[in-house]
Amino acid sequence: MSMFRSKKLDLGGFVNIKVIRDHTKRKVFAEHEPERQALRYIIRNLTLSARTRAQAQLQLTKMHCYTRSTQIRNRCVEGGKGRGVLRDFKMSRYNFRVHALEGSIPGVKKASW
Repeated sequence: MSMFRSKKLDLGGFVNIKVIRDHTKRKVFAEHEPERQALRYIIRNLTLSARTRAQAQLQLTKMHCYTRSTQIRNRCVEGGKGRGVLRDFKMSRYNFRVHALEGSIPGVKKASW
C-alpha cells in the first residue's frame, strides 16, 4: 500500500483522504494498464499453450487491486463527493446547480417554460 502513495499531489479543490486515495488509484491504474492489457490478451489467445495462459492468469490475479479499472470512482472536483456526480461536468448535483445559477458554466442555463 505504501508503495502506491502519491509523492506529490497535483489536486485542485477540496482534498480529503478519499480524494487522495482515488487520485492514487488513477495514477497506479494508468501506469499498469498496458501490462494488464497484455496479460488479458495472452489469456484470451487460444493459440498459446494452456500453461502459458494459466501463468498469465496467475500473474493477473496477483496484481494489486489498485491496478483495476473498477477501483476508480467518479468524484466531484470541488467537493470530493462520490455520489450524484454528473460525468460531463465532473461535479456533484449541488455544485453543478450553484455554478449553473451563477452562470459560470458556459452553455448551461436554467430551464423555464
